[in-house]
Amino acid sequence: MNKPPYDALLVLSFGGPEKPDDVIPFLENVLRGRNVPRERMLEVAEHYYHFGGKSPINDQNRELIDALTAELAASDISLPIYWGNRNWHPLLPDAIRQMYDDGHRSVLVFVTSIFSSYSGCRQYREDIQRALNELNMTEEMSLDKIRTFYNHPDFIETMAQRVRDAIAELPEEGAQQRKVLFTAHSIPSAMAATCAYEKQLHESARLICEAVGIDDWALVYQSRSGPPQQPWLEPDVCDVIQELADQKSTRQVVLVPVGFVSDHMEVIYDLDDEAAKLSEEVGIAMSRAKTAGTHPKFVGMIRKLVEERLGLATEKQAIGKFGASHDVCPIDCCKYEPRRPAPVPPTK
Repeated sequence: MNKPPYDALLVLSFGGPEKPDDVIPFLENVLRGRNVPRERMLEVAEHYYHFGGKSPINDQNRELIDALTAELAASDISLPIYWGNRNWHPLLPDAIRQMYDDGHRSVLVFVTSIFSSYSGCRQYREDIQRALNELNMTEEMSLDKIRTFYNHPDFIETMAQRVRDAIAELPEEGAQQRKVLFTAHSIPSAMAATCAYEKQLHESARLICEAVGIDDWALVYQSRSGPPQQPWLEPDVCDVIQELADQKSTRQVVLVPVGFVSDHMEVIYDLDDEAAKLSEEVGIAMSRAKTAGTHPKFVGMIRKLVEERLGLATEKQAIGKFGASHDVCPIDCCKYEPRRPAPVPPTK
């Protein structure tokens, strides 16, 4: 029997504080080496304190790992799953060291980021290389990232079901004046020019709308964190809600955080808190679709992506205009040199 090309699976994520005392050290870790005023960091810290000082992201990663462990076992895929974060415990170098100590040398990596950009893809690959360099393991271990899945049919169907559920929460009255807003994290325009981020977001939103039967929709952005003089992707979700209210053309909005894998801090603060309050103030009924999270279709999709790299799948599934993404990123893929001072970090 041929030896499988990989002997472990790593779930790689952003990380987040687990308690109030973690918040400032976490943000200092995110900002290390960056010229961001402490006042701005403290402002971001208040987002965490608003929710008790704990980000939901770590618990959601634990839930995803539990679901994925069961999914792989049900398909007789014997890959132990490890977990590492970019910015908080369990940290990526510690996870790599643990995998090495456990005897693993060829690791497949699932990054909890859907779309191609510097911060969502390339930076994670740089993190991996940096950790291997620091551990002096560049010759001993290999870690390969799973491909981007924005147009995988199971991701599209997962989000289509999430949208249907969100629509069902709204009253029948006003349904004819409903707008669906797909939200994603804004990034600097200069970063967007180096990657397929916008194109992929538009394609995912289009495919989801096609599956649900939605005609009136738009792509908007949230969580901008850069200095005012630096152009970032627009329009902002709250600005659009205000415009819709001013135009008196919309009575309902459905917010779909298509750019996020799970309901972490940015989703619950920017959408469930800020956008929800604004919608109530301007008299627009709002419903927010859940993220993919641990939806069975989404967990099954990850298993299928693993099977692709293990050589167990006969085809790479993708729908829409652009086909399946590459397994190995080109050398200049999503290349971007962040400006200094760097943008304030996203809240996870």
